This record gives sequence, C-alpha cells and structure tokens, in this order.
Amino acid sequence: MTRWVAFAALTLTVLAAVLFSARASERVISDLTADEPAVSDVPPLPPTALLANVAGSHALFAVVLLAGIWLAAVPASSLGIGGEPSGLAGVAIGIGVGLALAAVNLALGAVVDTDPSAALRELLAPDSSSGWVVLLGVVLPIIAGFEELLFRAILIGAFSTGFELSPWLLAITSSIAFALGHGAQGRVGVVATGVFGVALASVFVLTGSLLVVAVAHYVVNAVEFAVLEGIGYDPSGVE
Repeated sequence: MTRWVAFAALTLTVLAAVLFSARASERVISDLTADEPAVSDVPPLPPTALLANVAGSHALFAVVLLAGIWLAAVPASSLGIGGEPSGLAGVAIGIGVGLALAAVNLALGAVVDTDPSAALRELLAPDSSSGWVVLLGVVLPIIAGFEELLFRAILIGAFSTGFELSPWLLAITSSIAFALGHGAQGRVGVVATGVFGVALASVFVLTGSLLVVAVAHYVVNAVEFAVLEGIGYDPSGVE
C-alpha cells in the first residue's frame, strides 16, 4: 500500500530545500555578476567547481526522492515510468519536443533584448573540451532528470494519482514552483521559466511519460549552452 501522505511530506520538504537553495544561489550569482562585486579573500569558483556543485546538489535531492519513492511504494506508472511512449520512441518524441521548444526560445531571443539566462549560463559555461563533455554528458542530464522527476513526475503524476487531483491544476502549481526555483535568472527569467514549465507539464500530462519530458528538458538546455555559449551565436544579431 502506498504511503501517499508520508511521501507528499517528504516531497514538499525536498521542494522547500530546493527553493531555499535556489534563493541562496541567487544571492551568490548576483554577487559574482555584479559590476562591483563584494571584496572577498575567497577567489570565485571556476566553472568546473560550479558544475560539480550544481550536479552534486541535484543528484543528492534526486537520491532522496528516489529513496522516498521506494520506501513509500509509489507506483512507477504514476510517475510516468513504464508506459508508452517508451524506449527509442519516447526518446525521439522528447528530442522533437525539445528541439521545438529550443527553436522557440532562440526565436524569442531575437525579438527580446533581455537574455535572463545569460549571467548564469556564462558562469557555468566550460572553458575546456573536457568541461563541455562533463556539462553535456553529466551535469545537464542530472539537472533535467531531477527537475522532471520532482516537478512533473511527482508533483503532477504521483500527486494526481495519490490524491485524486486534476493533473492540469497540478501542472499550473508545479510550474509556479518550477519558476520560483529559477530566481537566479531574474524576474524575466522566472516568467520565462514558468512558461517553459507549463509547456513541459502539458507534454507530461498529454503523454504520461517521464522519459519524454526529461529528454526534452535536456535538449533545450543543451541547445541553449551549445548555441549561445559554444558557438557564440547572438540571436539579437548584435555583436
């Protein structure tokens, strides 16, 4: 028998920790990107250390959630695992959705002068080929996997199953939480992330697949880093 109340309590505790961590990161990033950063005896962290910190924290939260899923006996089906689309079909759909969302993201960048993700992206952008391998092959998959597990699979899929709530209502509330977790990107970034969250939440509700949204999330992040930081593409056309 699934222990839904205990699992919900654990999930909300993890969510609170994620939002608190995001708020702390927002202050750190603000200091690092300020025109006149605060004087400190501690040198700024290199991209590799920042990537390790991001990957480590997300992986730790993911392990806690996975342990909770096992201990509470949460059905895999409620999380969008084991159903269709799966396998190569799920990956292909996820790639297609991700490329479509990435194209919209880049197109909007050509219209809107503000790039809310620029400061954070520049801090995390690797300065070596090995760093890019770690970013694309380790860090971004961990980020996408954890955030989709929490914000889509659990806060929408599991909660709608366990508490008989509307998945569309949960899609809205989870997207708000998802947006608040990206406060480091500023107010515009929070709104943009919220819209992105709604798009992924809608895909999850319609497909019922964690694999699809996790792949789509990864593709969007990977394209953004590769195009805007890797090859230095400027969507606004301004050098």
